[in-house]
Amino acid sequence: MNGLSRIFAWTRTVRVCSYEQVLTTTRSGAAMAIASMLCVQLGLAASVGLFDQIGPEGAAWLRLAWAGVLFLVIVRPRPSSFTRSSFLTCVALGVVTACLTMLFMAAVARLPLGTASALEFLGPLGVAVARGRRSSKVWPALAAVGVLLLTEPWQGTADLVGVLYALGAAACWAAYILLTQRVGDDVSGINGLAISMPVAGFIATVVVGPSVVGQLSWELLFIGLGLAVLLPVVPFTLELLALRRLTSAAFGTLMSLEPAFAVVIGFVILGQRPGVLPLLGIGFVVIAGIGAERQGGRDPAPMTPADAPPESGTTVGVLRGQVLLIGFVGEVGVPAPVVLGEGVVEYPGAGSGVVGARLGGSSASAAS
Repeated sequence: MNGLSRIFAWTRTVRVCSYEQVLTTTRSGAAMAIASMLCVQLGLAASVGLFDQIGPEGAAWLRLAWAGVLFLVIVRPRPSSFTRSSFLTCVALGVVTACLTMLFMAAVARLPLGTASALEFLGPLGVAVARGRRSSKVWPALAAVGVLLLTEPWQGTADLVGVLYALGAAACWAAYILLTQRVGDDVSGINGLAISMPVAGFIATVVVGPSVVGQLSWELLFIGLGLAVLLPVVPFTLELLALRRLTSAAFGTLMSLEPAFAVVIGFVILGQRPGVLPLLGIGFVVIAGIGAERQGGRDPAPMTPADAPPESGTTVGVLRGQVLLIGFVGEVGVPAPVVLGEGVVEYPGAGSGVVGARLGGSSASAAS
């Protein structure tokens, strides 16, 4: 019937993002990361008061155990939310989280809060250098200078065991960033944390719990509950959401602000007075953090071969940032879409005609 019987319509929604949308997403991710760092440093400063009663490892265990319970009760993860691979990634994240928390608390017990945080930052800095584009590596370099000024390693006054604990925490933090981003991409919502945090709490209980549980009181239990909300429940949730919006390199560079926050909070709450060079170092890491925030948005995910029709010529309709492609079976397969500009996508193809195009929906911030 005039060849029309050979035409099969297909539809695929492709969401494109403008520069303003990318910038908004990046800024929201940076704001979440900064809020997380503030919660972390406040939680660490508040935890120092527990050291005399249950030790640094006990304080870490109490927070992790409560966090695991809270995430299980609030989120109640379902098996259907996970694939085998994503579940194992969540478990690995839990193991790394437990090691990170216990090692860093041990470092804080031996080093000033600002020094321990600066050494721990070497982990995110390594991620930023390894994962960053060549043009964006100036920010990790600037942050590294700031961290050196914050720690003043040439004075040789730091506790060696504390330094080793902080470096171990740095390695765990690098793994934490990469695993958290993967969990955030593979598992919807905060279901991933509802697996990783109970795992972290279980590991801390096995390692530390037996030596601490006899020292607990009802007062300490309720203090631990409050500290768990401040650290890690709120900041780890914010970091998961931030890593959905930022590249791991930008997130790692932004973490350079944490030693600066640690110096300020250590001074205000713990009375740890910084010198002139650490204050100058704060300026360096703040500049590096601003640079990372401006260039750290994640690129839209590329379209997979399964997303495209097998053979087609295509037309594109655009309305408020959302594109609906309507095509048909033709003679030549369609290559990857080409983004020509804000809200514009071209789908080159060599079909025999066009079925039509519909305009649709609201805007979104990533291609799918």
